[in-house]
Amino acid sequence: MNIVGFNFTKISIEKLKDKVENPRIKTDIKILEIKQSKSGLLKTKEEIIEAEFSYGVEYEPGYVNVGFTGRVFLSVEPKIAKEVLKQWKNKEMPEDFRFLLFNIILRKSTVKALDLEDELNLQLHLPLPSLKKAKDDN
Repeated sequence: MNIVGFNFTKISIEKLKDKVENPRIKTDIKILEIKQSKSGLLKTKEEIIEAEFSYGVEYEPGYVNVGFTGRVFLSVEPKIAKEVLKQWKNKEMPEDFRFLLFNIILRKSTVKALDLEDELNLQLHLPLPSLKKAKDDN
């Protein structure tokens, strides 16, 4: 499976309150739709699967909401495409496909969310690496 395309269709961040001490932060990914995509540009034996998603970061209680919707396009073998589309009729996905899809969405959306959170001077929903002074053993 290869990523053929990824794009956001909606980007939103809203600060609802001025300040909240120790907000609880939750993230959420939802797959809204999976379908076969036709492309006249790509000539391949593999099939293109399009997945529409939403990704959200919520700072509770009612402090900040960050949200994205978008699409991921994956080039997959016809056998896998058939299985994905078959299972999606019941709103399910093969485990390997689900992990790959969620990891793509997490990687792209988390980077964008961190940038937006930084722009609004918010506590980041994921800690970034930082240097600390070594403790003196004396």
